Amino acid sequence: MFRSALPIILAVAAGISLVVQQALNTNLRTALSSAAWSGFMSYLLGVLCMAALALLLRDPVPSATIAARIPWFAWTGGLFGAIFIGLGIFLVPQLGAATFFALLIAGQMFGSIAFDHFGVLGVPVHPVSAVRIAGAALLVGGVVLIRM
Repeated sequence: MFRSALPIILAVAAGISLVVQQALNTNLRTALSSAAWSGFMSYLLGVLCMAALALLLRDPVPSATIAARIPWFAWTGGLFGAIFIGLGIFLVPQLGAATFFALLIAGQMFGSIAFDHFGVLGVPVHPVSAVRIAGAALLVGGVVLIRM
């Protein structure tokens, strides 16, 4: 039971960390009077933490040969992270954290269902089903209830 509980607990903790991150970034935006510098500082600290982790794990720096074989779009994940950070900095104060994340999760579910169904970007194919659509619809209902 513990082996299946740990990933669930870690996923919930990751979700909570996103709320903490957006709240801190919003506070930093107010203190700096700049959404751009708030996002920059968030990413700078993130880069430093990932560099420290790579050093701690003694991960070798990938060779130029390996880097050259990677498709160009595989390098763009940080762009979408920046979009998330930037939109969170702007929208959490306007919508509230609960509404922002409810909408975010609803968007993730619809996007995930589409990626699963079509196998976008190498995601394993899991066909859309009525149950999956119903689950996403329930999330949208949750958004409505949270927004009230």
